[in-house]
Amino acid sequence: MCQATVYLDDERVMQDVIWMEPTEDGFTLRTFFKEPITVKGKLKGIDLLKHRVLLISEDLAPQGGAS
Repeated sequence: MCQATVYLDDERVMQDVIWMEPTEDGFTLRTFFKEPITVKGKLKGIDLLKHRVLLISEDLAPQGGAS
């Protein structure tokens, strides 16, 4: 199977994720048997070999543009 585990700031949020949908605030995560949840954050990276999706909190995300 090709489910993924989603982490937010290195903490596991949900495993066996089959669908990830972007929203205004973050992402909605769905599995086969649990209710969907919405996680606030930004995408940090995806590790396809380890089936991991890495998210980072908005307050930890780097801000664009240097002043």
